[in-house]
Amino acid sequence: MEDTPHTPQFGFAIDHRKCIGCHACTVACKAENDVPIGKFRTWVKYTEKGTFPSVKRHFTVLRCNHCDDAPCVKICPVNALNKRPDAIVDLDRDACVGCSGCMQACPYDAIYLNEDTGTAEKCHYCAHRTERGLEPACVVVCPEQAIVSGDVSDEDSPIATLIREETTSQRKLEKGTSPRVWYIDALPEALRPNSAQEPKQYIWSDRKRPPPQVPPGFEAPDDVINVLDVDHPPVWGWHIWTYLVTKNLAAGAMIAAPFLVGAGLAADSQLQFVPEAVGLGFLGITLALLVHDLGRPERFLKLLLSPNTDSWLVKGAWVLTGFGLLTTVSLALNVLGAHELVQTVRYVNLPFAVAASGYSAWLFHQCLARDLWLEGGLFPKLVLRAATLGLALGVTLVAPSGGGLMLAASYAVAVALLLALEYRPVKRTTDGARAHAIMESTGKPRVGALLHLVAAGFLLCGAAFGGVFGMVLGAVALALTIVGQFIHEKAWIEAGQAVPIS
Repeated sequence: MEDTPHTPQFGFAIDHRKCIGCHACTVACKAENDVPIGKFRTWVKYTEKGTFPSVKRHFTVLRCNHCDDAPCVKICPVNALNKRPDAIVDLDRDACVGCSGCMQACPYDAIYLNEDTGTAEKCHYCAHRTERGLEPACVVVCPEQAIVSGDVSDEDSPIATLIREETTSQRKLEKGTSPRVWYIDALPEALRPNSAQEPKQYIWSDRKRPPPQVPPGFEAPDDVINVLDVDHPPVWGWHIWTYLVTKNLAAGAMIAAPFLVGAGLAADSQLQFVPEAVGLGFLGITLALLVHDLGRPERFLKLLLSPNTDSWLVKGAWVLTGFGLLTTVSLALNVLGAHELVQTVRYVNLPFAVAASGYSAWLFHQCLARDLWLEGGLFPKLVLRAATLGLALGVTLVAPSGGGLMLAASYAVAVALLLALEYRPVKRTTDGARAHAIMESTGKPRVGALLHLVAAGFLLCGAAFGGVFGMVLGAVALALTIVGQFIHEKAWIEAGQAVPIS
């Protein structure tokens, strides 16, 4: 029998005893792969340690780690990223929709969005060269042979020998990604983000963005400073924090909908269709935001036609689809006057509404790079936020008929539970605690909480007074709730990305 051909398991070893910080690897990578200006697949960080006159400059080559358990592969909704049999993590630009989820999942800052093509890009180990038996461009050009590539599974290969015989370190092993880049004699502070001071200006260039915010208690030592690095701007912006609010408003309307009749709204009232109208209207806005945020929005249907079922971007699309279909059926039955069936469909839709609000918790948990977003308790917090929006809408609808006190009381209970979850003691990672401190320093979460408390007072008064005045108070409370959640979500999304990860 013929022996089974050996499949190499590629990796990189970077010997910082030899690296001279010449940036030849960066330039060769850019030339070989047509990397856009301002973007990098491999770059060199300069970190100085010590105090004058005993100061040493350390060079650190940073890049994709071709992880064995690659989080970017898991989160990609369209299978544009894949872990090849030879251990290379590759990316298919023709499949990519430009959602940027992989950029939030990568703990190593190794993926960027090419604004010209609207797709993600990263180091692919120069697969077009490797497949022909050639070495990656960065390896060939290095004048000191500081970058060593090859088959790590071959015990006799130079890279395997180097890893076996020398003391090595790897980046962020606590993330469980099993990275395939080994560093020899690298400065630990250079491999650990936020372990060095950040200057307002680099030695050879201006910063594109100001230095990251450092809250009290998270200061780096005075004798370690990054004097040259690459800026990585935030990936997600207003589309995402607005999506969280609009999605929760859509889901909240249908969470409250089954209980409106019991709260005093007549089954044949002309206001009965409002929850469905709000749910579908804000679901449409949510989908528009998600599509508009893609680098290649015309490829949106790939999420449904060629999905990666491990991605919560895909599972979320399924949840929203089911929620939208059931809400549409409920609205149609309302229009037809089949009120008993409406209630049945609303109860069937209730778990879909809860899932529509809460699924984002698992999506953010796939964003492995952002420690603030990985904290537990996000699912109930999202559902409670949706419930407060739905209950405020419910009180507004029920108040004219003299009901709504139970809904208003439920709103107050939901706010109390939400605040208990927000401010409960949580064991955080260093980066998670840093991001949380940044978020709290803005004061925005407290403003959001205060608006919810004020809204609870308005709702209780509105339910007590009833009539048109009660309806007005309910509408004001709903507006306060929306504003409060918008303020909180914006602060949460920004703070999660405020902590450097490379």
